[in-house]
Amino acid sequence: MNNQEIVNKLWNLCNVLRDDGITYHQYVTELTYILFLKMANETGVEDNIPQEYRWEKLVKKEGAELRNFYRRLLLDLGEKGEGRVKEIYTNANTNIDEPKNLEKIIKSIDELDWYSAKEEGLGNLYEGLLEKNANEKKSGAGQYFTPRPLIDVIVKLVDPKPGERCNDPAAGTFGFMIAADHYIKEKTDDLFELEENLQEFQKKEAFSGSELVQETHRLALMNAMLHDIEGEIYLGDTLSNLGKKMKNLDVVMTNPPFGTKKGGERPTRDDLTYLSSNKQLNFLQHIYRSLKKDGKARAAVVLPDNVLFQEGDGQKIREDLMNKCDLHTVLRLPTGIFYAQGVKTNVLFFTRGTTEKDNTKEVWFYDLRTNMPSFGKRNPLKEKHFEDFIKVYNAEDRRKVEDERLSVFTREEIKEKGYTLDLGLIKDESLTDYEDLPDPIESAEDAVGKLEEATDLLMSVIKELRHLEGDK
Repeated sequence: MNNQEIVNKLWNLCNVLRDDGITYHQYVTELTYILFLKMANETGVEDNIPQEYRWEKLVKKEGAELRNFYRRLLLDLGEKGEGRVKEIYTNANTNIDEPKNLEKIIKSIDELDWYSAKEEGLGNLYEGLLEKNANEKKSGAGQYFTPRPLIDVIVKLVDPKPGERCNDPAAGTFGFMIAADHYIKEKTDDLFELEENLQEFQKKEAFSGSELVQETHRLALMNAMLHDIEGEIYLGDTLSNLGKKMKNLDVVMTNPPFGTKKGGERPTRDDLTYLSSNKQLNFLQHIYRSLKKDGKARAAVVLPDNVLFQEGDGQKIREDLMNKCDLHTVLRLPTGIFYAQGVKTNVLFFTRGTTEKDNTKEVWFYDLRTNMPSFGKRNPLKEKHFEDFIKVYNAEDRRKVEDERLSVFTREEIKEKGYTLDLGLIKDESLTDYEDLPDPIESAEDAVGKLEEATDLLMSVIKELRHLEGDK
């Protein structure tokens, strides 16, 4: 049994919990609590788990005794556990009320082909589960998951190296940092080529991040642990003073959350020059300020279109970015690749300068949006879609590259346009501009999802009515 088959089996267990009213996202969290104990048992790293709460104790319990034991386990591990164990179980609780359901999940997990799972990598298995959750529309987890092909392309182009400090200030499930670790390990023969002190650095200090949502923070911690990464992952808001801890970085790769702060409030950071109610603009400021001023520290950040053209603070922040950094490339991404249909996004690539002024001389734009197919569940984004862009990005002299999707604007031209970066899209009126039209397949899937939710609600009502009738 390969990892994909194991992921499918784990995912299908969610059906066991539907009568308990467990959402998909809650289910992945519940699975994380249980999988952590099983994976620690399988890999022989149970030292930080109190003996009375290890897998062998849990799997022997049944019925109400199991439910009560499991609830006590969650509470005590969050208070008495050590290191990552305590972080993962802090404020943990369960939504599983039916003992038989809990028992079925634990027994099913115990019976999986763990030999094959370990051969393929437990980290890969867990990431497969997170991806499954992100692709399930009803889970609402897509907002925490950047498409794997996009992450891999960004990591490849940013090219993190051993000894560099890499960070994601909006970590989600830690996908960017996991991919960066994998990329470095592949290029250095799984780190064995490195000196011992550098191996230790890669494990404990090279990768860090911050995540605001506690449930997602748990998933990030678990993901990091299964990939043998022990770097700091803060639980908190990067746009608060916590964000000041993340500085002197060599590499930042991130996809900050879309939207505005609740009620349009400003961030609580006291070191940002321009305070905006636009979260992405504040994240952008944080990112370029967190980079080392050595002319080599670099970042790639996924941002929605409004960051490119918002006036007022937006204009000032873009000018500040181009002063402090060399904003050398803007990739205009296709639509349909994120959880919200029709959201238009871009990747900004920039390098921090050694001075505070005039680091950007020109900005290259690559249009991967115009005349592209509509991406979605049935037509997923793949790395092959970026092949031409990668060639352009790595070209020694981009002016010699013939590609209609490529264009360049000087700093003076951008200044004349009021520092807007909403540039570089191809004008082609001969073809249908369908990017704002709903994907019929996606729309159909939405309708099916809503029908399933309505059916679930109806069944719950019928069940309750039968229960009341029985009481009479």
